[in-house]
Amino acid sequence: MNIHEYQAKNILKSYGVNIQNGIVADTPAKAISAAKKLNQETGTSWYIIKAQIHAGGRGKGGGVKLAKSLDEVESISKQILGMQLVTHQTGPKGKKVHKVLIAEDVYYPGESEPKEYYISVLLDRSTSCNVVMASTEGGMDIEDVAANTPEKIIKEWIDPGQGLRPFQARKIAYKLGLEGKVAREMSEFIHSLYTAYISSDASLFEINPVLKTSDNNILAVDAKMTLDDNALYRHPELADMRDITEEDPLELEAGEAGLNYVKLDGNVGCMVNGAGLAMATMDIIKLSGGEPANFLDVGGGANAKTVEAGFRIIMKDPNVQAILINIFGGIVRCDRVAHGVVEAYHNIDNINIPIIVRLQGTNAEEGAKIIDESGLKVKSAVLLKDAAELVKEAVA
Repeated sequence: MNIHEYQAKNILKSYGVNIQNGIVADTPAKAISAAKKLNQETGTSWYIIKAQIHAGGRGKGGGVKLAKSLDEVESISKQILGMQLVTHQTGPKGKKVHKVLIAEDVYYPGESEPKEYYISVLLDRSTSCNVVMASTEGGMDIEDVAANTPEKIIKEWIDPGQGLRPFQARKIAYKLGLEGKVAREMSEFIHSLYTAYISSDASLFEINPVLKTSDNNILAVDAKMTLDDNALYRHPELADMRDITEEDPLELEAGEAGLNYVKLDGNVGCMVNGAGLAMATMDIIKLSGGEPANFLDVGGGANAKTVEAGFRIIMKDPNVQAILINIFGGIVRCDRVAHGVVEAYHNIDNINIPIIVRLQGTNAEEGAKIIDESGLKVKSAVLLKDAAELVKEAVA
C-alpha cells in the first residue's frame, strides 16, 4: 500500500527522523491557514507548495512550487489543487490533486551551500537482505543517475539477524563524503530511517532528497513509503492511511469482488486461477504477438459469480481486443468453470470481442465440450499452443 508524502513524513518523525515541517491542506483557504501556522512554528516566510499524489516527478510536472508570500500560497494552491498532474510515473492521464502540503522552505542561505542526497531502504530479494542505497546525486534526476552512472549508487546490505550496525551507517555517511558533525547527523538519520522501515513493516522507504542544509543539519525533504499489505493487520493505524482516490477504480472493484487484479497497458485481457499460471499466461500472450491488458487471478474456487465479475472488470478496459481465460482444474472442476463462462456471457450485454477459453485438468474435456456446444462466440483450447494460436488470430 502506498501512502502520501505528508503521511510518510509523520511516520518518520515519530521515529526520530528529522523532516521538513509541513501541514497538509485540501482548499486554498486551509493552505493559507497552514502557512500562517507554519510561520509561527518555524519562522519561515517562504513556503513550498507540494501536490500530494502517489507518484514521483511532481516537480517536473508542475506540482511543486515556491511561494514567497501568503498571496502566492493562495494563488499557487488554487493552481495545483484540482489539476490533473502528469508525471513520468502517472502515465499520460495523470492524477487529480486533492491535497497539497504546505512545507517550510529549507533552502535558506548560510555558512555553506545546501546539498541534496538520495537514501532508500528496501528488500533485496536476491540476497534475502535489506539494503540501504545512497547517492550524492539526490534530486529529480536520480533515475538517470541509476541508469547512466550506477557507480554513484552506494549499497550497504543489512543482515536481518543483526540489523543495521552503527559502523554501517557511518560507512555510508563517509562514502557520501561527509565528515565530523554532519557525518554523525547523517549516521543518526540513516539509523532512524532504518528503524522506521523495520518497525512499520515497510517494503520501501525512499527519501529523495535528503538535504544537508546550509547550517549542516540533515533532514528529509521528501518521503516515499510503501507498506507491506500482508503486514497491515499489525498496523491498523497505518492501514487507515489508505487513500482510495489514488487507486485504480477497476482494481478497487476487483478487490471488492475478491479478485486479484492489476491493470496493465496491453490489448489482451486474461483471467486465470493462480498467480503462477497468470504469469505464464501473460508470457503466452506476448509470444503470440499481443500484450497483456491485466493480471487477474480469480482464485482456486472460481465459479459463475467470480467469472462474471472478472468479465465485467476486463470489459471496462477500452484497450482490450480479446480475452484469454486460462484455467487449471485442480481444486475447481473445468466443467464448472465452463458453465460459469456460459452463464456470465449470457448475463453481460454487448460482448463483441473474441474470447478464448483454455481448460486443463479435472474434467477438461467436459468443459471444452460445454464451451463448444454453447453456440456462443467463444473458442476453446486444451493445449497452451492452441490457446496461443487463437490469441494470435484474435489480435492479428
